[in-house]
Amino acid sequence: MPTPPTHPPAPAREFFQRFSATRRGARLARLLAALQLIEWGHPRGTGDHDAVTIVVAELAANAVLHGRVPGRDFALLVRHDDTRSVIRVEVSDTRSELPTHVIPAFDEDHGRGLVLVDALAARWGVHDRVGPGKTVWAEYALSPGPGSPASGQAAQRRKPGQQPARL
Repeated sequence: MPTPPTHPPAPAREFFQRFSATRRGARLARLLAALQLIEWGHPRGTGDHDAVTIVVAELAANAVLHGRVPGRDFALLVRHDDTRSVIRVEVSDTRSELPTHVIPAFDEDHGRGLVLVDALAARWGVHDRVGPGKTVWAEYALSPGPGSPASGQAAQRRKPGQQPARL
């Protein structure tokens, strides 16, 4: 009896959605990304789920606060790359100004978004997009798990203070 052909797992899974450039849109982006992570096998309360959700929340908030153009949306792409064992988050807005990575004073109540992204992501950067604006992206190296491509390897993370890539 012939054996049925087996197909390797898909190397990448994607979630893409456009959101209104409002605080409500940023919140919805975070919530839907969190649900997608659960569907991909990263349950709430795990380090991978929580870290990627924070990255999405911070990049979406920046798109709404700093990249907003009245009447224009922002876009979120979350890609789970099984081959590389990373989750890539991309947030595109219609402003061309680059994000500024500064260390805020201790008593400031804002300005920590990119500091968090820098701490959680293996690497991050900015690139131009088709049409007006830019895309800010971050890659999160998944924790090694049983049977994962990264098993037995330490996740390679960018050193603190190392500049993000500009592509």
